[in-house]
Amino acid sequence: MAPKSAIEFLDFVNASPTPYHAVASAATLFEDAGFTKIKERDNWSASVKPGGKYYLTRNGSSVVAFAVGGAWKPGNPIGMIGAHTDSPCLRIKPVSKRSANGYLQVGVETYGGGIWHSWFDRDLSVAGRVLVKEGDSFVQKLVKVDKPILRVPHLAIHLHRQTNFDPNKEDEMLPIAGLAEAELNKTVEEVQAQGEGDFQPLKAIAERHHPAFLSLVAEQAGVEVSQIVDFELILYDTQKSVLGGINDEFILSARLDNLNMTFCSIKALIESVKSTPLDNDTSIRLIACFDHEEIGSLSAHGADSNLLPAILRRLSVLGVSGDVSAETAFEQTLSTSFLVSADMAHAVHPNYAGKYERNHQPAMNKGTVIKINANQRYATNSPGIVLVQECARRAGVPLQLFVVKNDSPCGSTIGPMLSAKLGVRTLDLGNPQLSMHSIRETGGSHDVEYAIKLFEGFLSGYGELEAKILID
Repeated sequence: MAPKSAIEFLDFVNASPTPYHAVASAATLFEDAGFTKIKERDNWSASVKPGGKYYLTRNGSSVVAFAVGGAWKPGNPIGMIGAHTDSPCLRIKPVSKRSANGYLQVGVETYGGGIWHSWFDRDLSVAGRVLVKEGDSFVQKLVKVDKPILRVPHLAIHLHRQTNFDPNKEDEMLPIAGLAEAELNKTVEEVQAQGEGDFQPLKAIAERHHPAFLSLVAEQAGVEVSQIVDFELILYDTQKSVLGGINDEFILSARLDNLNMTFCSIKALIESVKSTPLDNDTSIRLIACFDHEEIGSLSAHGADSNLLPAILRRLSVLGVSGDVSAETAFEQTLSTSFLVSADMAHAVHPNYAGKYERNHQPAMNKGTVIKINANQRYATNSPGIVLVQECARRAGVPLQLFVVKNDSPCGSTIGPMLSAKLGVRTLDLGNPQLSMHSIRETGGSHDVEYAIKLFEGFLSGYGELEAKILID
């Protein structure tokens, strides 16, 4: 029997086909838990107080939430968990209108390092955000088309007998959306309407995308096609995430990397406030879920931006009123804080066990995996292991260890990046999974509960544990 948290994760990931939807889902959870939404553009001195719970978003695709201890003082430590909201995917191109041999095609761009052949022969649809004009303003609307409208078909084996299938990502991964004959029967009123009126510096959106496609998007957004100014749409698999295996021990899902860790972080922060009141806590409990990790994090809302440093600086002086300690509060907070970089890990594959280091072969449903790399592809070190191990001991959850083989490349995370940027002690970990970066991945249903309990223990207990690990 899978734990309740695994069922809740299925609801979360099914509602979150894009980073924008993931952040919206997170916001709903925070609102339901009594968190207050704040904005970066506002002054926090009057709104953010010890004992309060808050969240904010940037670009609608990254979210930061925190709970301030009732005994917080400037310069005190912050216990942090960092995750990411994005996954490898296909994105609609700015000019997507294509056709060939009687088929309507949609131009797409690869995002991240996906296992692209897994996208063939799937029932695909689109979701994302649409910028629409309402009066004199431009507003964002989230859309999610629930029915399959796109497909990237395989070539029949009779016509392609090569043993290795390596599709050309530009020419052989174009989804088909319908038949051109049906499109020809559509009226061109919308195209004509957008071609009239004020000067437009770009070609009208109805000329850049198939009218039938735009009509479907407009219907989902609840607007007219003529109101659509631009959009960022992502292809996703309409097959729902489900439990699998004889005993429901597996989660079969898209986007486990990294919505699994995003969900566990969110739930842990919410549960930590319920189980351990903030009244006597001297620290701040914080989670940050960033966009753009899969492409290097170098963006205005990625982990390599000023998002987290700017928030930490503002929080470090929270409560200061003419106190000279404000001059060094930020540096003091960084020196005593800790970041858990939470990104999914590799479970041992039974058919390819030789690809894994023989003494470090993580198993699903055996606990969260601490990731270690001597070349600092992961930021873990011994003091961090001691801290997380103590949190796991108190929570009663198992942990595992992972290193790559010396003759194998090693991925990386936001951990080394943020630890270098901030000078904050950091540890990399994640729940184990198979088929990472496939359109359909496999994880352990019990590992969701393990991670939530581990993160909850870390967030609620870090203020007390920090003083016991004496490493300078």
